[in-house]
Amino acid sequence: MITLNAGACVRPLAKESSCTKCEVVCPTEAIQIGSHTLPSINYSLCVGCGACDAICPSEAISVDNFKPNEFFFEFLEDASDLISCKKNVPCIASLSVEHTISMAIFKKGLTFDMAHCKECTIAHKCEKQIRDVAKEASYILKAMGTEYKVDLRDVGYSSEATEQISNRREFFTHAKIEGIAKLKAEFEKEVQNATDELVKHSLSKSDIALLRKKRLPTKKKLLFSAIKRTPKPEFYHVIDASAISFTSMKLLDQETCTACQMCYRVCPTGALYSDLKNSKIDLDPFLCIKCHTCHDVCEPDSLSISPSYEMEQFFEPKVIGLIKFRVRRCDECNLFFSSNSDDKLCYRCRAEEDEARELWGIKEPY
Repeated sequence: MITLNAGACVRPLAKESSCTKCEVVCPTEAIQIGSHTLPSINYSLCVGCGACDAICPSEAISVDNFKPNEFFFEFLEDASDLISCKKNVPCIASLSVEHTISMAIFKKGLTFDMAHCKECTIAHKCEKQIRDVAKEASYILKAMGTEYKVDLRDVGYSSEATEQISNRREFFTHAKIEGIAKLKAEFEKEVQNATDELVKHSLSKSDIALLRKKRLPTKKKLLFSAIKRTPKPEFYHVIDASAISFTSMKLLDQETCTACQMCYRVCPTGALYSDLKNSKIDLDPFLCIKCHTCHDVCEPDSLSISPSYEMEQFFEPKVIGLIKFRVRRCDECNLFFSSNSDDKLCYRCRAEEDEARELWGIKEPY
């Protein structure tokens, strides 16, 4: 089964959030995103493939019996470079592009066993995801100046490993008294798993507190660690931005930007940020997870994704200054505010003034 960490999901950061990656990739339609802010999950339909975990930009979804970050270190100890759903993963789609690139660097290449996709009931979604990840990872690895790549082969790996406990009788007979708390949690999940209905999620106080924290996904940290072990290329490539799914470089239209500060306030990783005076907006491209939240909250659509990405950011990350603002005192409330124009009133006072003029029927500009 899967678990949703509501405080890590990017959707609650803005009601206009357009992120539906987990819903799109789910092969059984167990995840649905409608008018409800957070994803709703039908646990009886979930097959635990882990594709949603892999594609989630902020690691808000996790699979109970498979942790990609833990698997990363276990796999490095394996002499083989083979990844197969019959050997070491629930589905190859459970591995993100970041994990795939990182493991390929340490292993000097990877092999995905595609033979079992031919008879798999979830291949209609997961096989495409696997191929997309392999293609993107190989493209990035080449752009980094390495000779490593991800091979897709019909290896057909098989194993005689003991099957996991599957029925309810075995579930209880394997329980121990000292594990009663764990048993209770597992039992509740079994009951939830048997319920054929969408389970909606809501934000708790702890989730709201977590939303306000800037944090970098562990898979991004693993990628950064792997890149540090990669020799710098003789020259840095500039690649097509549409070919990379987990980071981006941004452009900002200085003419239309209103200095509302929303873009960097909602950024979950701190890729967009300002200073104490709110006098600018800077971008650290490597911290970007391409969740699109900053674009979703930008009312004038001043932010856009650059059509190209500089691979230099992988090896020598540099902060990019997107815009600088004028900082001045508001003529009405006397508080400092940031502006990209000659406004004499802060955003709040200007909004109040506009409302008052509309109420009074005054149309002339102030």
